[in-house]
Amino acid sequence: MRQVVLDTETTGLDPKSGHRIIEIGCVELENRKLTGRHYHQYINPQRQVDDGAIEVHGITNEFLTDKPLFAQIADEFMAFCEGAELVIHNAPFDVGFINAELKRLGNPRWQSVSAHCSVLDTLALAREKHPGQKNNLDALCKRYFVDNSQRDLHGALLDAEILADVYLMMTGGQTDLGLAQGGDGQSSDEGEQVQGEGASTVIRRLSQSRSPLAVIQANAQELEAHQSMLELLQKSAGKHFW
Repeated sequence: MRQVVLDTETTGLDPKSGHRIIEIGCVELENRKLTGRHYHQYINPQRQVDDGAIEVHGITNEFLTDKPLFAQIADEFMAFCEGAELVIHNAPFDVGFINAELKRLGNPRWQSVSAHCSVLDTLALAREKHPGQKNNLDALCKRYFVDNSQRDLHGALLDAEILADVYLMMTGGQTDLGLAQGGDGQSSDEGEQVQGEGASTVIRRLSQSRSPLAVIQANAQELEAHQSMLELLQKSAGKHFW
């Protein structure tokens, strides 16, 4: 199963008001494992970025002036996503912006996201699993012990990396996060960090050559103490599942 975990940053909140995508970040999963392939691109939106949006992601109008237009990167981006299940937090927001960009493009090859991909909304999934609780990405990182210490500002590639971790934990546990990535839209098996262009974001990965973690088994005394505690719980609280 191929999945692409995706995030975008935008000039504002509503594509119907003319707001545009300014950053796309994607990481690829195959059978619940990171492949090391990713897509990352900043985009010139041909309009001003709202001040409130800059406060969220830190991407300025000056930084975007020399970046390509969406029309120039659309084929590469859509080819990366085509046929995959897109994993997106609050999917209607990102999908709405991508569809607006595709419609503006007017390219008959790319009609809409749903014509080329299926979509899984991790926000809807989190609300189903944790009703009545905060389910934004930072809250989920805390709940599932995912390190988001580098997330001072929102960034599409960093948020896609974090969301991949959260999604795997939320749906049954992570399997393999050992691959590092480097370069826009290309894979790399070397190095332990990725520098996000313009956003001063570093994604640190564990080295694949690291020594395996030691497995320490409980000794007889610890097993006996554990059994005694279970018996105490059984008497005081009824059924237990340890």
